[in-house]
Amino acid sequence: MGVPKVGTAYEDEALDCMTSTYDEDRHQYFVLQEGADILGGAGIAPLANFEGNICELQKMYFKSKARGRGLGSKMMATCLQFAKDAGFDQCYLETMPYMDDARKLYRKFGFKAIDGPLGNTGHYSCTVWMIKDL
Repeated sequence: MGVPKVGTAYEDEALDCMTSTYDEDRHQYFVLQEGADILGGAGIAPLANFEGNICELQKMYFKSKARGRGLGSKMMATCLQFAKDAGFDQCYLETMPYMDDARKLYRKFGFKAIDGPLGNTGHYSCTVWMIKDL
């Protein structure tokens, strides 16, 4: 998808320890599997380095063969329901300006663009920030 390797989730230490990263209160990572093939996943966790009751939609990725099948919508609904059930007030995300399909999905679920980042995720290469009331 042309995502830079620096200033994005590619650099997250959490990628090396996903199980322990999401094995905490108010954290969850969902995996989409078809047979033995993992098609994608997405997570919810409290927004890093932020004072407030906001979670972040994290590491939402799908293989190309999963796209166009409504699976992104199902994953988004699952993540947002978890966020609501976990008691968060809002959900925040960061993405890239050229990820048109992803931004279309986010808008479909009520995410609105904001002028700058919240918290400090370390993803300084992501230049689109969105938030949604839960």
